[in-house]
Amino acid sequence: MDLNQVRYFLNLAESLNFTEAARVSGISQPSLTKAIQRLEDEFGGPVLYRDGKDTRLTALGRDLIVEFMRIQSALENITELAENSVAGRSRKINIGVASTIAPRVFAKFWALVLKELPEVELLLHPLNPGEAEAEVLSGKYDMCLLTNPPEPNFKLTIQPLFQERLRLALASHHPLAGTDEITPEQMMEQPYIDRMHCEFRTQLIKHFMDRNIVMRPRFQSEREDWVQQMVAQGAGVCSLPEHSAIVDGIVLRAVKGLTLSRNISMVAVSGSANPREVRVILGLSKDFNW
Repeated sequence: MDLNQVRYFLNLAESLNFTEAARVSGISQPSLTKAIQRLEDEFGGPVLYRDGKDTRLTALGRDLIVEFMRIQSALENITELAENSVAGRSRKINIGVASTIAPRVFAKFWALVLKELPEVELLLHPLNPGEAEAEVLSGKYDMCLLTNPPEPNFKLTIQPLFQERLRLALASHHPLAGTDEITPEQMMEQPYIDRMHCEFRTQLIKHFMDRNIVMRPRFQSEREDWVQQMVAQGAGVCSLPEHSAIVDGIVLRAVKGLTLSRNISMVAVSGSANPREVRVILGLSKDFNW
């Protein structure tokens, strides 16, 4: 089966007339008939009933039409993407984002990007566990937002954005919410809510173990929204990067002696092989007031 056969079959399925389908397809009727016959030979059965002037799809033909329409739609999308790219029109930029990076700081930046690059469409994808800069090099994403920069690599452009300190998240009505700095002992007395995807998790456990402080989780989840909603309800406290609150009713406070932080960076393939739009976004990120 080739792609022309897909197009010929769809034209025939729409008109149920070989003469009309051949005209729309831009080929002779005998050529169309041979193409459909080859398709039937390949699939092992007729795709149309031919009874004089009465032509209709068989069960096989009805099954094929749905899948062939999907193939045709995908081909049209690919063609449109290629034409837009060559002509400098709308371009999709795929961006992988570490799951613990919240949108608050980035919303204004992405709004600037959309303003400066009106032809661009931004598609943000949450990075799966274990995904990082390798997905940029593989071409899966045009760029990534990572919570800590990768090792230097001449194949990558690594643009540092800002540093984010670890804080203790509490409900705004929590008794400790009015305290500017909370001691580890005060923190230990609180029910703890464990963020399973927190990249600080191992360091945080070690930090408190070195000080004979044990945090006993009462609630654990990989989902930021579940964790933060529980904190906002006053069910416990959690550690949270300072710009990562996505739920109302949460305040962030420093913990005495706790100095953990992470560096947010933007990573893309280096050099002129990058799309122009990616290079513009990198330039905007460098000059942006984070």
